[in-house]
Amino acid sequence: MKKTAVIGLGIIGGSICASLTKAGFAVDGTDLNENNVSYALNNGYIQKKAEDLTAYDVVFIAIPPAATISVLENTNFKDGALVSDICGVKEVIEKAVYKQPRNYRYVGIHPMAGKETSGIRSASATLFNKANLIIVHAAQTQTVDVDEIKEYARAMGFGRIVECSAEEHDRKIALTSQLAHIVSNAYVKSEQVKGCDGFTGGSFQDMTRIAGVDEKIWTELYMHNRAYALEELEGLIKHLNVYCEALKKGDDNALSDALKEGRLIRETIKRGND
Repeated sequence: MKKTAVIGLGIIGGSICASLTKAGFAVDGTDLNENNVSYALNNGYIQKKAEDLTAYDVVFIAIPPAATISVLENTNFKDGALVSDICGVKEVIEKAVYKQPRNYRYVGIHPMAGKETSGIRSASATLFNKANLIIVHAAQTQTVDVDEIKEYARAMGFGRIVECSAEEHDRKIALTSQLAHIVSNAYVKSEQVKGCDGFTGGSFQDMTRIAGVDEKIWTELYMHNRAYALEELEGLIKHLNVYCEALKKGDDNALSDALKEGRLIRETIKRGND
């Protein structure tokens, strides 16, 4: 069996270890925080700490973008090893990989799974069950490498697998993830949030669930994807202004039309995900 290592034992890295171990893979892991390594060992997520990365056939990198780029540029991997990062931005990672000769194979992925909490204590062997996984293709990407990643993905429990370019990934993620986190984070800044216990239901929970971002990590993600994130944010502001103007003017028809347009679009999204 191929020797597998995971760099970064947070919620995603820890869940990669846990799910692969559950599937029968031999997985080792490493993290700058030794407490995370100890937790992974004590809970059976990994067999041992990954020390020499040249000993591994497959390496998953589950750390923020800047740290990922540093690892890709400065780490000695085994000749021909398959290296895969899980970053939420991809164009900047690809540029780092392909700007210089390398001795490893590379395929970028993005697990569309997580929780409102973070850290290895939030990891689990079932986090990826039926979740979506994005596999990113570059001009240099080999089919055999993608197939190998898919084998790992199936072992982790992923459901739908989508393949795309780094540019398409970053454009789509600007909407489906990054904008959603901005909206949630801004939404909780209303003065009405204070003392709203007893006034909340499912819609409030949905809107606030992802407000608690790690500001350091998410600032890095936004800045690496600034053009696409800004495009989506400006588009949202433009749409919100339609509702705002209708309310200012007391224009029932304009407000109804805006709400209807959103409802009809939502219905097409729902059918597309069935």
